[in-house]
Amino acid sequence: MTPFDTTVAFTLREEGGFTDNPRDPGGATNLGITLATLTHWRGRPVTADDVRHLTVAEADAIYQSLYWHAMRCDLLPIGIALMVFDFGVNAGPGTSARELQAAIGVTVDGVVGPVTARATRGTDQAALVRALHDAHQQHYRGLNGFPVFGRGWLARLTRCTARAINLATP
Repeated sequence: MTPFDTTVAFTLREEGGFTDNPRDPGGATNLGITLATLTHWRGRPVTADDVRHLTVAEADAIYQSLYWHAMRCDLLPIGIALMVFDFGVNAGPGTSARELQAAIGVTVDGVVGPVTARATRGTDQAALVRALHDAHQQHYRGLNGFPVFGRGWLARLTRCTARAINLATP
């Protein structure tokens, strides 16, 4: 399995199938892909039914293009890539990149490039995963939807952190 395959497999398991919770600002979502993301990806308006019928293959392509490549996860060690990717799916690629940059002490510009990637390789991987866990937890706790969705977000974050530490530890 490639690093992308390992990472997206975790996220797809966590995201599950179709939901359309009226309290979720993302609206109709399937495999973690929202109506807005699918509209952007296809370049035309889509319906909740289009989201419902989203295939794993198309979700995979969306994740690879709009998240994995956008956040340059291929430049990151696998455990860090999992934390950045999975959080990026939930919070947006720019937010995830900024959290990573803040955690490693480089210029925070929301763009993962060679300086950010090099800095991630020069750190204790497990410690960086734990620092990202703390930053992501703080982010979730500050969201308006936390009273409704927080328990699930934090449980997922705990599972992601455990998997990332496992991947980061030889």
